[in-house]
Amino acid sequence: MTTRIGVFGGTFDPVHVGHLVAAVNARYTLELDRVLLVVANEPWQKADERPVTPAVDRFALVAAAVSESEGIEASDLEIRRGGPSYTADTVIELGALHAGAELFVIVGADVVPGLSTWQRVDEVRELATLVVVNRPGAAAVDIATSPHLRGFRAVAIEVPALEISSTDLRDRAATGRPLDFLVPGPAVRLLRERGLYALSR
Repeated sequence: MTTRIGVFGGTFDPVHVGHLVAAVNARYTLELDRVLLVVANEPWQKADERPVTPAVDRFALVAAAVSESEGIEASDLEIRRGGPSYTADTVIELGALHAGAELFVIVGADVVPGLSTWQRVDEVRELATLVVVNRPGAAAVDIATSPHLRGFRAVAIEVPALEISSTDLRDRAATGRPLDFLVPGPAVRLLRERGLYALSR
């Protein structure tokens, strides 16, 4: 039987329950064997926006967050590879590591209009099925008509609407406000232990 692997890449700065809800629902809906939360080493599209928390810390938070989640795993593949993180490199590497596996790249609906800006997007289109995550109350992507998805094998899933902002979470951590139930408990504890996001300053 073919192994089905979900690839959910991101900065995860920090990881939060919205990420895990998307991963769990993608795994269930598409009957995936595993979903990898692939932590970007250098998120090239965000490099000029703001300082990004070191990759090793972001990965540690993701690993803590998924420690009790069956079939959801943290991946440091892009960190070990080094340099800017490109999805094309990741699907190529995963295809080599898991010969014959079927790969599913999971993205939010808001990412779809920018797919043409991805490095070597044709390779992603060729090697993986795109999973578009739609949320109630947000602009949904119709995979049958979206011009941004031409040539892609694409499926859409719907997940509960959770309006969680990473910017707000970083601000909460910096000012000592509660993160409970927004960030998984093990990740909150690690974040506090490491004093990330200026929490201990």
